[in-house]
Amino acid sequence: MQFIDQARIAVHAGRGGDGIMAFRREKYVPAGGPSGGDGGRGGDVWFEADPNLQTLLDFKYRRTFEAQEGRRGGPNRSSGAGGDSMVIKVPLGTEVRDRRTNILLGDLTEKGQRLLAAAGGRGGLGNAHYLSNRNRAPEKFTEGKDGEEWFLQLELKLLAEVGIIGLPNAGKSTLISVLSAARPKIADYPFTTLVPNLGVVRRPSGDGTVFADIPGLIAGAAQGAGLGHDFLRHIERTRLLVHLVDAGGDDPLADLEVVEAELAAYGHGLPERPRVVAINKIELLLGEELEELASRVQAHCGSPVLLISAATSQGLDKLLARVWQELGI
Repeated sequence: MQFIDQARIAVHAGRGGDGIMAFRREKYVPAGGPSGGDGGRGGDVWFEADPNLQTLLDFKYRRTFEAQEGRRGGPNRSSGAGGDSMVIKVPLGTEVRDRRTNILLGDLTEKGQRLLAAAGGRGGLGNAHYLSNRNRAPEKFTEGKDGEEWFLQLELKLLAEVGIIGLPNAGKSTLISVLSAARPKIADYPFTTLVPNLGVVRRPSGDGTVFADIPGLIAGAAQGAGLGHDFLRHIERTRLLVHLVDAGGDDPLADLEVVEAELAAYGHGLPERPRVVAINKIELLLGEELEELASRVQAHCGSPVLLISAATSQGLDKLLARVWQELGI
């Protein structure tokens, strides 16, 4: 399945039905009076959060959504039927913005949550509506009003409590595949992961916590380099970051600083987000080399650093224990 996390669409609510002018004409009713009915209201356009959807792919092929128009009124004071509303299903975590002003109209984060995107037009009034003591045979009626029209930007931000970050090939996909049932593509070359991967990791209480493997960041990601700029938004909602450092890299400490700089450049509260730093692939270093690297990274971070190996599952129990502690679980 292709991962699409942004879309531009137009929504049109239904136009209200017209009122009509009619007079009652029946045998033995010489002064039947006005009987034109009101038009029906146009249909609304709604967004609804659906947990079964994971991407905005559907909006790649359909960009205009129109609700049904209201029906015109009928004789004998018959009101026209209202137009059917349109419900557009979107994944949990979808933000809806006005494309022209960039104002946030709604953030759909819960199952079944709804957002009114465009209100249907009001139906017109039939001439029966204008009957009065002064005017016993009104010929006035009104047309239905147009429904609202909006040009919208949809943006999906994944709902994950824990985001796994690091440079390409730091072992993020391997880690999430070991901790959860997720099966991302894993290979020994950079940018293997082209889209975020989600995995559910079981807590000690038995519930699940969603982890997200965010595609590798590189220097300049916050300005659009590489893949990071496209997916940095997906860690905005996370409560905790797990920062993996590749022990087999040329300069692991410099790699750590690169990602930290990109988080700072992107902003949105990411530099202040609670973070667990873990040195991965420890099987690649000898004991003395590993101790020296750990002490350097720990001195830089100012907090304890974990030593793990996603490939051999070494140290993962301690990593999860630290994650649950940080999340208050």
